[in-house]
Amino acid sequence: MHWFGRRSGRDGSRPMLMRGSTGMAAGSAWPVTYEAQVREAYLGNPIAQRAVRVVAEGVASAPLAGTAAAVALVQARSSGQELVETAAAHLLLHGNSYIQIIADGAGGVGELFALRPERVSIEADASGWPVAYRYRVGANVTRIAAQDAGGRPALIHIRAFHPTDDHYGLGCMGAAAGAVAIHNAAARWNKALLDNAARPSGALVHDPGDGGVLSADQFARLRAEMDDAFAGAANAGRPMLLDGALKWQAMSMTPADMDFAGLKAQAAREIALAFGVPPMLLGLPGDNTFANYREANRALWRQAIVPMGNRILTGIQQGLTPWLGEVALAIDQDGVPALGEDRERLWARIGAADFLSVEEKRAMLGV
Repeated sequence: MHWFGRRSGRDGSRPMLMRGSTGMAAGSAWPVTYEAQVREAYLGNPIAQRAVRVVAEGVASAPLAGTAAAVALVQARSSGQELVETAAAHLLLHGNSYIQIIADGAGGVGELFALRPERVSIEADASGWPVAYRYRVGANVTRIAAQDAGGRPALIHIRAFHPTDDHYGLGCMGAAAGAVAIHNAAARWNKALLDNAARPSGALVHDPGDGGVLSADQFARLRAEMDDAFAGAANAGRPMLLDGALKWQAMSMTPADMDFAGLKAQAAREIALAFGVPPMLLGLPGDNTFANYREANRALWRQAIVPMGNRILTGIQQGLTPWLGEVALAIDQDGVPALGEDRERLWARIGAADFLSVEEKRAMLGV
């Protein structure tokens, strides 16, 4: 049955959200559950979302080399899903990527489809080895055996390293949760300051001279009039007409109190660091010269995109080999523009080695 392919009719597959819980741990200042972290980071923070998209879209755009059938399966869209981009985003956010192998009914592979990782749970045997995967959508649970009747894998599990878990990988959002909370809080604080002309509005002082005080009714009426006529951004700059012993005492904040730009920039850098993206590629303050930008782009590909792409493609290659025979699947680094200078230097260095034969040089270059 094609439960998760384009013929599955996945109606009503929206996840069950947590009820009666905010996703905040007791005593914690930021969310700890996956759903809550996704809402705060990917859905609510521009730095985290852009960092994930830079890496995931970079992996999806990398040119592929390998067996034609395997490349075609990876590049095909299933229900509009970009397989490699989705798998990379799941790895970054959740730490696990589950790709279902859907048979074509003739003993081959019809398509590959990436499942939502937070819906998947692993069913292990007495020895701790995975024997099946349970995919939960609301109250419906579908059991996917780790292998079909022919001993071929039915699902490919690609996971990031987790030092304390044997079955599930560790995503980046937990490490970035604190920086995301700070960045979002600073944004809300700055918005509140803008709503109040970037300062506390001031104090209305009652000084009758005879030591008298306002009654409770007078105080409530005066406060209501202030809220209606002078509070909020819409009334910014509106002149006040004061009566009797009332006088207005303006108040302001020190530059140190208002310096949330530095706080936001530091939090943004920590978010970028958690997802492996050089900060300047996200438009953050720094040494944004052309040379530094070029080096940062090369570092992004070398340290984030290529390793993650090879991790995903290696997992898919191993999963497809029992179905298609021996297959090859990898990123064609010669076709990546950001790595062109590295390849150029390698070719020049090997080409100048007179002690190597032509065949040896071709082998070293992978030609």
